Amino acid sequence: MTIPEIAKPAGLVVGLVGAVLLSGGRSHTELQAQEAGSVNLAPAVELEVRQYARARYGADLTAMQRLRPAYGFWQHIFKIPDGRIIFGSGEDGRLLATFPTRGDWLQDGIWEEPALEQVLDGVRLPSNLDRRRDRVEEELETIVGSIVHNPTRGRFLAPHAERYGGFLNEWATIYERFGVPAEIGLAQAIVESGLNGRARSRAQALGLCQWLRRNWNHLDRLDPNVIEAFNQTTQAGYCAAHLTILATMYGSFIPALSEHHAGGVNVGRTVINGMRLGGIDTREQYLRGAEFARDLRAISIQRYRLLFRTYGPRSFLYAEMVFGNAVNVQRLTAETPQEPVFAMRTPRAVSLAEVRQKTGLSTDEVKRYNPALVRRVPAGANLYLPSYVEEFGTDVSFWHRNAEPEFAAVLSEFVQLQPGVERWHTPAFRATLAEFQRRFRETGSEEGTVMATALAYIIGDLFQSRRGAILEEFRSSGSIERLFQQGVEELRKVAAGS
Repeated sequence: MTIPEIAKPAGLVVGLVGAVLLSGGRSHTELQAQEAGSVNLAPAVELEVRQYARARYGADLTAMQRLRPAYGFWQHIFKIPDGRIIFGSGEDGRLLATFPTRGDWLQDGIWEEPALEQVLDGVRLPSNLDRRRDRVEEELETIVGSIVHNPTRGRFLAPHAERYGGFLNEWATIYERFGVPAEIGLAQAIVESGLNGRARSRAQALGLCQWLRRNWNHLDRLDPNVIEAFNQTTQAGYCAAHLTILATMYGSFIPALSEHHAGGVNVGRTVINGMRLGGIDTREQYLRGAEFARDLRAISIQRYRLLFRTYGPRSFLYAEMVFGNAVNVQRLTAETPQEPVFAMRTPRAVSLAEVRQKTGLSTDEVKRYNPALVRRVPAGANLYLPSYVEEFGTDVSFWHRNAEPEFAAVLSEFVQLQPGVERWHTPAFRATLAEFQRRFRETGSEEGTVMATALAYIIGDLFQSRRGAILEEFRSSGSIERLFQQGVEELRKVAAGS
């Protein structure tokens, strides 16, 4: 039995880049609505934001195709059930073979390409799983070139996609409203939480996007409304706002996504190293700097630690994993009947029993829309339901209507700000960000409030932490420069085989 691919990575890249160019900047959800004959076209200024974001995303896809051509491999990790090891081409990411974690690989392997079925004939495979993976990699490399392999994690996504997949269109519209292409924003949610609103890591990262509890608490203090972090529909707006701010700072979604995982200082160091390596723009600087960190770690973590600190193997792979899973967002949205989600801002605490009594919904269904709900929705928070119920408060489902012109105009200006990490840490630029924060807040819109809150959070991170000072020291340090040159020379010798 062959496990089918969603798309070959080369076709995936061409298809996604083509979609970016041919869509005219229209959102993921607008295109789907157009196909259904019910599109509600957004005003020109809102379309301008989407066009700008799509162009940025298109440039990112081109960079990934050139510098991380295997990124499409990662779509398979969450498609195939747990208990398998999959192998793919490091040249283009196509799936080559699937083996059971436990079992006879010679008998039970599933080969995607018939020409490879005999590659392990006569090969004695070690019983140790890690060594067995390495041996298969060696055998495949002689035929197809570089190889990537990883355990599958289908159960991480499948049950939550079944439960919450009907909300993807609504969440997609939320991401698009803030200037984030829906498939990349929701792909990050797949990688982080498998779409599970109740996801909680050992480090106390919570919900859809897996921000740390302390960060959600900080956002809650900054925001005039109550934020319940376990509700995906609540998280989506803040995650999108945060991502669009970082993408504006970097001029790319690639390092912006990676900052969420590795932290701003680690990503900043990576970009600076990539600049020293001759990267022509931030996305190339980041990708080349990431490769540099990975290769130096393979030589000596201790000797070169000052160049990358805690930027590790998963940090290197993170953006690839997110971009590779964009196709799974599209697949799940197409496969799952989509449902509306309405938001009501509750002026008083509302109990679960009252919601059940007034809507006729079961407890399970109410909690499907509101994973944060245990006993009651607190006053000032959002209650999510399949239809609007006036008794529960004002309808704040901004994704069901076009953006307010004032918000769209400010967002359009914001996303077109000149990128540059060093520039964004200057006192003069702090004033620029504070002015945008004020303007977003004064739009009086739901989206404006979210953007103002996210900007307040970012301003604090940029200017109240040591982030800027650490990066400036890394940028100007003579000892760091010498260590960098030493690393470059050692990697050159390794590549030359000396």
